[in-house]
Amino acid sequence: MTLDREQISTAARALLDAERTGVQTGLLSRLHPDMTMDDAYAVQDALVAQKQDSGRNIIGWKIGLTSKAMQDALKIDIPDSGVLFDNMLFESGATVPAGRFIQPRIEAEIAFVMSKPLSGANVTREAVLDATDYVVPSLEILDTRILRTDPETGQARTIVDTIADNAANAGLVLGKERHNVAAFDLRWVGAIVTRNGTVEETGLGAGVLNDPVAGIVWLVQRLAAYDQSVRAGDIVLSGSFIRPIEARTGDNIFADFGPFGTVSQSFA
Repeated sequence: MTLDREQISTAARALLDAERTGVQTGLLSRLHPDMTMDDAYAVQDALVAQKQDSGRNIIGWKIGLTSKAMQDALKIDIPDSGVLFDNMLFESGATVPAGRFIQPRIEAEIAFVMSKPLSGANVTREAVLDATDYVVPSLEILDTRILRTDPETGQARTIVDTIADNAANAGLVLGKERHNVAAFDLRWVGAIVTRNGTVEETGLGAGVLNDPVAGIVWLVQRLAAYDQSVRAGDIVLSGSFIRPIEARTGDNIFADFGPFGTVSQSFA
């Protein structure tokens, strides 16, 4: 790690202030050119702690950057992860209030709801399946409390910016259909995602590390390196199999997962 405790705390406060005010903060990767992924997760942990101090409760985890296209865009070869909070959960079909987010975007994913805890670097695919209560169609709402591009230099945000910003997570929407994890081959579970009735993206679960279950295995292994784990009852967003869709004022996003179910969200 290259950042000290005060730099980590300052970065976390800047991200929280951006979320509160709707005014994005500058790139951490520009302010700290030698910033590492461990630094970024330390900032995320500080951000999470400050949210918990304000009364927020953790309800699960998100896995991001699971597709080859998104990894190539950020020049990395591994996913990232973030934390889900209780105030991030929206009902399917509900409307996000105006001004809730800065630059919201939508991704379609398969969400896992866990019935048992998972921990350890040696977790297996079979253990993930055994610990899963059910799977459900979902949307993730992304937002960025940090600039996507620095206006002075043109520098684009990097993986350390994204990780520090809670992996760009802002919200989640779960469909009403719940399925046994063994009822579907999740590699072939896909969605047609429309915005205001126009198809914007389609994709299959195989776009997530060739198997959404592999994403959960990766998450548990990553958490083990930081003495963390997945708890019983946690929701885990396994990773998007579509490119992010911009969610503009007045937009309605609808994801049709076929026999797996549907999920939707509107934006005031």
